[in-house]
Amino acid sequence: MLLTIDAGNTNVVFAVYDEGRQRGLWRCATDAKRTADEYAVWLTQLFTLRGLYPRQISDSVIASVVPGATFNLKRLCKDHFGCEPLIVGDARVDLGVKAAVGRPEEVGADRLVNALAAAQAYCPPLIVVDFGTATTFDVVNADGDYCGGAIAPGINLSLDALNLAAAKLPRVEIVQPARVIGTSTVACMQSGIFWGYIGLIEGLVERIRNEFLAEARASAMPVIATGGLAVLFARATAVIDHVDAELTLRGLVLIHNRNRST
Repeated sequence: MLLTIDAGNTNVVFAVYDEGRQRGLWRCATDAKRTADEYAVWLTQLFTLRGLYPRQISDSVIASVVPGATFNLKRLCKDHFGCEPLIVGDARVDLGVKAAVGRPEEVGADRLVNALAAAQAYCPPLIVVDFGTATTFDVVNADGDYCGGAIAPGINLSLDALNLAAAKLPRVEIVQPARVIGTSTVACMQSGIFWGYIGLIEGLVERIRNEFLAEARASAMPVIATGGLAVLFARATAVIDHVDAELTLRGLVLIHNRNRST
């Protein structure tokens, strides 16, 4: 069985696959101080609820954008599952996707994994919008290569900044308001956050499409959304064509399969 680990700035997501079929998925808050033993105690208990055992894990693959957490996740795989993990970004790992940008070493592991999975499942050129700690817009060309994009503050990050900087503004729930014009402080904040992000999504997608399609002489560019809030925003805009919650995990499975012989 394969253990996939996607370590983002907010959460670490673990999933187990058996011959391509997902057997379990779990997440915990990202904490660079969490040790391999702590991960193991928590994860193996969850394994038992699904009838899984650590000895069944034969391979593992990690994509991490948190260097401080990567070491302990590697130790988790080695010490508790007895396997040497593939690390996205390691020079020895063939990703099957090129970073066609000026400084490819700066591209986050998750963005390359998403580009690979999206190119395999959908018809490039395309845009991947990932609603994470940051909201990222990634462009995949017709050859399936990552060729740049845009990074905006994530919606929860924006809410935190608003709450910290303005003493009288409370922390509010992210929902789709019935009206754009709010009649209370909370309603006004919810409208500004939600519809403001819809404007951000629609505006950036339109500009990316106009710029890329003119240069590439292509006619279509579908948008794939992933991340925890993808479903919420997809309901409110027509620019998102597909919602794929497990895009990154599927990309990790593809990378493992590609590198299995090595």
